[in-house]
Amino acid sequence: MFTAAELDQIIKAYDIRGLVDGQVTPEFAFSLGCAYAKFLEEEREPSTVVVGEDMRPSSPLLATAFADGVTSQGFDVIRIGLASTDMLYFAAGKLNLPGAMFTASHNPAEYNGIKLCKSGARPIGKESGLLRIRDLILTGVPMALRSPGISHEQPMLDDYVNFLLSLFDSHATASARKLKVVIDAGNGMAGFTAPAVMSRLNVDLTPMYFELDGSFPNHEANPIEASNLIDLQKKVREVGADIGLAFDGDADRCFLVDENGDLVNPSTLTALIAVRELKRQPGSTIIYNLISSKAVAEIVEENGGTAVRSRVGHSYIKKLMADTGAIFGGEHSGHFYFGNFWRADSGMLAALFALSELASSQVPLSQLLAPYNRYISSGEINTQVANTAEALEFIKASFARDYPVDDLDGYTVTGPDWWFNVRGSNTEPLLRLNVEAHSAEQMERVKDQVLALIR
Repeated sequence: MFTAAELDQIIKAYDIRGLVDGQVTPEFAFSLGCAYAKFLEEEREPSTVVVGEDMRPSSPLLATAFADGVTSQGFDVIRIGLASTDMLYFAAGKLNLPGAMFTASHNPAEYNGIKLCKSGARPIGKESGLLRIRDLILTGVPMALRSPGISHEQPMLDDYVNFLLSLFDSHATASARKLKVVIDAGNGMAGFTAPAVMSRLNVDLTPMYFELDGSFPNHEANPIEASNLIDLQKKVREVGADIGLAFDGDADRCFLVDENGDLVNPSTLTALIAVRELKRQPGSTIIYNLISSKAVAEIVEENGGTAVRSRVGHSYIKKLMADTGAIFGGEHSGHFYFGNFWRADSGMLAALFALSELASSQVPLSQLLAPYNRYISSGEINTQVANTAEALEFIKASFARDYPVDDLDGYTVTGPDWWFNVRGSNTEPLLRLNVEAHSAEQMERVKDQVLALIR
């Protein structure tokens, strides 16, 4: 029914994603459900699957077709209904069951996709199961000899909120100052989860775009793009808020805006959470990805922790957390992973850390974060190239005689007071460049030098 070329277009490094028209269809979702159940059987996983879905118009139909595929193999299904991705991870962790989340995250309205995990919210990426699932779809899974499974609904929102709030000192939270908070849900799943969480906190909330709408009528639910934060920045200044929060479409990523309407570097939030977690568990390991500010590793070490550097990607960070026993991990892309949340990423949990820390202080957010802002970064700059491998080798050759180069993920070149990383995209003919330096002038100089080589 599906060709290898068709499957290779939509099965990515960490999830499955494609166009609703012709790629991620109900027929595909059914076949995926059959293959996923067979894969879980091979892995000796539990025979019940938790399924969540986002607000995209196609999600309910796709989730139903997938559930039909799973139950056709004799597995049972628990439908938790509307959910953020971290809520699905909570369900998979709390119930210790494998799970599937129907979402295309920050992608435009014409896309949908599926994020899969094993029991306990353990990630499934290409190396850890997606390629095997692809092969099972390609060859076809025969009808199971056992009786079909059953599907039933089990709402998890209240349990999810209770669990998140249980990770914070309720007495300290109750006695903290009241914050003025603006949240831009981008018409995504934070519009479903944020009201349930914020109603339990001492905050004065200004909601933006909380209406669940998979057509994204206001802006794309992709806060890593600066243009999608303009409305939030304006509203924070307009209402005199203490903090602004922006979530992506499936609410597993969170970005902060300070009281001045300025964007908070995600590495700064990584460092803030790391320090707080190290107070809870002194001497622990913290994971950071290699495009994070070098301030993260410095601050972790200064606070008695062990900083471990990872390549980019949630499956790598989650595995490294498991291997090292890390209590927290942060990615510069706005993903934050928590050891006491089954090593899964949660935008809402990251937001709660920021709110809790700010509420217990007597200074504005910009001042609270100032000690964690040590260097100047470029942000990620994407450039289309004809051949990513050739372009990478050309850049490496241009610097390798004069500076140390490592190849953990693409190439990272380190100078006396600057560094840059350049790596290829997993899905497109793009090079992704990140530069950091001690001054804005140095950063601009290195950035221009590398971009001239790329282009």
